Amino acid sequence: MNSENNQMTLAHRSPCPISRSLDLMGDRWTLLIMRDALFFKGRTFADFAASREQIATNLLTDRLRKLVGLGLLARVQYQEKPPRYEYVPTDLGKALKPTLRAMKLFGEQHLGGRADQ
Repeated sequence: MNSENNQMTLAHRSPCPISRSLDLMGDRWTLLIMRDALFFKGRTFADFAASREQIATNLLTDRLRKLVGLGLLARVQYQEKPPRYEYVPTDLGKALKPTLRAMKLFGEQHLGGRADQ
């Protein structure tokens, strides 16, 4: 964690921008969580856990911490007793929308995927 702004920092394997992007979000769950947050209005732990891909709760906890630490999501308390939190895309997280749209289009055109399934 960077103590000045309370954010994680990543060690990058190379100066290549694609490699650096993969260092940030190169696992199977990170982009799906961001998809749910950006396009399906996923906000709570329960929203993300209910995704059709069925992420294990321990992995979801880990990825949400990572996404908050890297500044892609903000953890915001919406209830005091008991404390409840939602995860809201930051400006940095919102910058992923064009990338996810491009991946969606590629999947539809070349992999037989459909967003409504």
